[in-house]
Amino acid sequence: MALAEIVARIRKAEAAAGRAPGSVTLIAVSKVQPADRVAAVLGAGQRVFGENYVQEAAGKWPAWRDQFPGVKLHMIGPLQTNKAKVAVDLFDAIHTVDRPSLAEKLARLAESRGTSPELFVQVNTGAEPQKAGILPDEADAFIATLRGLGLPLAGLMCIPPEDQDSTPHFALLAAMAERNGLTGLSMGMSADFEAAIAQGATHVRVGSAIFGDRVPQPR
Repeated sequence: MALAEIVARIRKAEAAAGRAPGSVTLIAVSKVQPADRVAAVLGAGQRVFGENYVQEAAGKWPAWRDQFPGVKLHMIGPLQTNKAKVAVDLFDAIHTVDRPSLAEKLARLAESRGTSPELFVQVNTGAEPQKAGILPDEADAFIATLRGLGLPLAGLMCIPPEDQDSTPHFALLAAMAERNGLTGLSMGMSADFEAAIAQGATHVRVGSAIFGDRVPQPR
């Protein structure tokens, strides 16, 4: 099935980059996918999934988690501050921390809960006005702010512009992570995950190449 092919391609890209087998985590992006497709991928052994919408994830994942032990859920879409409390209870990692107000909310929740999901800072490497993410020239200061709040910062995330070569954006993110002593790099999707692995990706987010084209659903 498609999952096995993607895993094989990840392992080949790891080897080509001199990386250890299994050093890259595959996040299967299951947002707005029909339940039967997600169940098939779960049945094939995949346990790490990405969702964009808190409400959608909350409606479908508790039951699957009961059925398939070991599931890890990653929030990869923009997170509204007013949904942060639900998100930290539901997700094991949040890849889209991109503004001080959200960071402060997550810090308050972490203090009250005594724990926090892993957090990634989303960097808008292309400085696209329509896209979420902290701007590259503001990222170092924002990372320092998160650390000052005591948040468990795992790494950085980016979504390069669709009309540009992804590799320079991946290299920019990797350099930024190294400069700030961060090891996590959430970058690369269905069309470019091998290029991301070559630049040091630790997490790749693959949806359509595993599940097929998304099926839009009313929200």
